[in-house]
Amino acid sequence: MKSLRFLLTLLCFIAIAIPAVLVGQEPTVSIVPQPVRIQYKSGYFTFPQKITVGGDQRYAAQLQYLQQTLASQIGSEIALNQSSPTIEIIHQTGMPHAEQYELTVTDKRIIVAASDLRGVVNGIQTVLQLFPLSGQSIRTIPQLQISDYPRFSYRGMHLDVVRHMFPLSYIKKYIEYLSFHKFNTFHWHLTDDQGWRIEMLSYPKLNSIGSWRDSTLIGHFRDTPARYEYQRYGGYYTREEVKEVLAFAAVRGITVIPEIDIPGHSRATITAYPELSTEPQNAWGVAATWGMYNRQNNVLAPSDASFQFLRTVFHEIADLFPSTYIHLGGDECSKMWWKKSESTQAFMKAKGIKDEVALQTYFVDQVAGYLKEKGKKVIGWHEIMEGKPDTSTIVMNWANDEKALEAAQKGFKIIMTPGKPYYFDHYQSKDPADSLAIHGYNPLEAVYRYEPLPEKLIQKGFEKQVLGGQANVWTEYMGSPTKVDYMIFPRMSAVSESLWTPAGQKNYPDFLLRLEKTVIPRYRYWNSSWFTQYRTWTMKQP
Repeated sequence: MKSLRFLLTLLCFIAIAIPAVLVGQEPTVSIVPQPVRIQYKSGYFTFPQKITVGGDQRYAAQLQYLQQTLASQIGSEIALNQSSPTIEIIHQTGMPHAEQYELTVTDKRIIVAASDLRGVVNGIQTVLQLFPLSGQSIRTIPQLQISDYPRFSYRGMHLDVVRHMFPLSYIKKYIEYLSFHKFNTFHWHLTDDQGWRIEMLSYPKLNSIGSWRDSTLIGHFRDTPARYEYQRYGGYYTREEVKEVLAFAAVRGITVIPEIDIPGHSRATITAYPELSTEPQNAWGVAATWGMYNRQNNVLAPSDASFQFLRTVFHEIADLFPSTYIHLGGDECSKMWWKKSESTQAFMKAKGIKDEVALQTYFVDQVAGYLKEKGKKVIGWHEIMEGKPDTSTIVMNWANDEKALEAAQKGFKIIMTPGKPYYFDHYQSKDPADSLAIHGYNPLEAVYRYEPLPEKLIQKGFEKQVLGGQANVWTEYMGSPTKVDYMIFPRMSAVSESLWTPAGQKNYPDFLLRLEKTVIPRYRYWNSSWFTQYRTWTMKQP
């Protein structure tokens, strides 16, 4: 009898416990990146015949964005209605986290509350994921409460438009990708050895000469012999196009940070203005190949002309872009050309600059001063800390965790963007038939499992030095939007969750399920390409 009573008691306990476990393990909505907290309630919101959008008019542009985007997504007309909207945006002060939103789904309404624009946009993106795509038969959403905010303040994606340039329509589409995934920064790499991609009023030859190359490498950089397509390639974004991008991004909560790469990676610059080079007697050409470091001269000379050029150009960029930060590159600056230059050595001696590393720092400090005149600050790749630049400069670390620790110990704020695994020009598989990439292997699993806050920094008490992270898209081997999409998806989706969701809530198998349920249908909706074999190629591959 005692055994029977024990068995009945055990069965009752299991009957009570199982539903709770199932509810916790099998959420009925699928969102990427995973929200901080979702609380389910009984009942459903059923789509009415007419869906309306309304709310606080300080977010009028975002309300219109939601109206138009959702109408296109579900294939049905949606009206703006301030009196009793189906979906309402509310301004709510006092939220403890930047970019936070609270989303409530009742049986009749959906309410998004936030205290800042980015919080509103983040809430909108979650609303868009709750609704079906055109052609899907979903007609209800479970009643729920979402409380959500990002783990890191900086969440970025980079795009190189120099090696290959992309139409304005794709730049906007790329920004749409970022907003959907709750990133907040677009790092626009606009100048390099292979071209100058932004209209400049102050130095017009940067566009008439520096924006065009006579040929482009075909095949891999390491191929022997090298092969080229002998066809003029290039172009640039006009100031009006840039303003159009900035306005488009602002509505979607995306800050655009431009990069003007100096004092190395300047072959396009010295082609347009040879007097700025260490060998002004040479007739340079815009680079047709990749990997210029220590192979071909691509540095600016330290001269009055160069520093006047930099002050004028960075002032023009600062006036055009509202971002507080401007990226000056500073990476892979070959010192050998400075060492060989008599005029450079004379400049260093006159200024008391002890070596070429200190000269690189001198360039960085000069540009930082020019930007300070415009109320702007500097971001640079981690090489800028080889000397002793001002620690108000943010270091974008594309190396390893040790380099991040070095930056933190020197007092810099850091954005983590390590080549492994956040460089999306690396292969996603080890299949020799896979589409051409630069080198390396960064599969989806490695991207997702990477921890942007290194344990070494936590142990030393430097965790607050890490602002966030970013994935980089260098386009040497990406000649079309289709190829860019193939290289970024689904890895971009993994980065978004790593930078947004609390570390303890990350779950790779669950991410894959949500990716396949919610995000891959979105790739199709966008008419984008993506790497489909992400489950096959894992971190376990030899």
